[in-house]
Amino acid sequence: MLALVGFVATLGLITGLIHLYLWKRLVRDTTAPGRWRRVGTVSALVLALLVPATLVGTRAGLYWLAWPGYLWLAVMFYLLVLLVALEVPMLVAKLVLRRRAAVAEPTAAAPEPALVGAAGSTDPPAADAVAGQDHDPARRLLLARGAAIFAGLTATGLTGYGVRTALGPPVLDRVQIPLAKLPRSMDGLRIATVADIHLGPLNGRAHTERIVAAINRLDADIVAVVGDLVDGTVAELGDAAAPLRDLRSRYGSYFVTGNHEYYSGVEEWVTEIDRLGLRVLQNRRLEIATRGGVLDLAGVNDAGAEGTGVAAPPDYEAALGDRDPSRPVVLLAHQPVAAVEAAKYGVDLQLSGHTHGGQIVPFNYLVRLEQPVVSGLGEVDGTKVYVTNGAGFWGPPVRVGAEPQISLVELRSA
Repeated sequence: MLALVGFVATLGLITGLIHLYLWKRLVRDTTAPGRWRRVGTVSALVLALLVPATLVGTRAGLYWLAWPGYLWLAVMFYLLVLLVALEVPMLVAKLVLRRRAAVAEPTAAAPEPALVGAAGSTDPPAADAVAGQDHDPARRLLLARGAAIFAGLTATGLTGYGVRTALGPPVLDRVQIPLAKLPRSMDGLRIATVADIHLGPLNGRAHTERIVAAINRLDADIVAVVGDLVDGTVAELGDAAAPLRDLRSRYGSYFVTGNHEYYSGVEEWVTEIDRLGLRVLQNRRLEIATRGGVLDLAGVNDAGAEGTGVAAPPDYEAALGDRDPSRPVVLLAHQPVAAVEAAKYGVDLQLSGHTHGGQIVPFNYLVRLEQPVVSGLGEVDGTKVYVTNGAGFWGPPVRVGAEPQISLVELRSA
């Protein structure tokens, strides 16, 4: 309970500060005191409250908040990024306007000599200075409105494009990965890999059916679902997950938990996923006997299990210890950073998700601070790591720069 209160308080503070900045740039700087500024202020306050209300309310079953709340979250993010990026050019433009106004004052025509106190006498320099200053606020207002219009249109356009991408069909990424220990007789073994399906308020049964149909068209040897399947309980999303029972592969379908499973009742989901025909690899390893040889397939629980009290944290020794080192081993682990530990056990290849490929540019640059690989094939301490972008989304139904993805990993003999 205390953790939830702390989360809501932190979220409210961050959201409030962001909306205060947006109010200053979009409302105060672009309107005069009066009716329109009051309307803008009230709107900013309502939108500021909408964000935490959505994140908390959707977890409490108020799914009607999802569309307006998450769409505004995406628009808010891009407004923030764009307006911050415009700060420097806006500052330069303001300095130029001030310089021009200052230069214009001494260039005013020199006044004719006049006797002090004479009838009809004027003070042209003072009048010219006032005239020069009168134009400066008008220009600054025009500049602020231009920046606000540009940021608003661009943020809305990017969000619209991102919604269309996120709700579209997953693209297929085919990748060939050579493994030194893979015998020639197993060359070409194919693993259909999908992660981050994120069934929830905005993704239901039709989303699962589309993913299952796409995977089955690949005719893969193994299917690997590497975490973050759901954002809700079995009671809420059991029907949405049901099409997973139709997954087809030669040597089975396998699942490892992601961090979101631990927010959604992991014990019930492990039972349900097993009932649907996927084998859940909870810190364990299996031998996949193929026509050409044997492959070790291992899986570890996500680090999100730590501290929950309902599931064991990732145990690499249990999953990878005491195995035949001459055989190739593929590890399923939700987060790419797991490769730091996996490499100590000589893992040949790790398949992961979690990052969503960044989901919304420029988040991909922030993800790099936490994860060694954001998207595609990389390497960590000698262990190859392939990260799929994920087939769903979390939060805003928006993907910019990282299309939803299903991956077909083809193992090749080196």
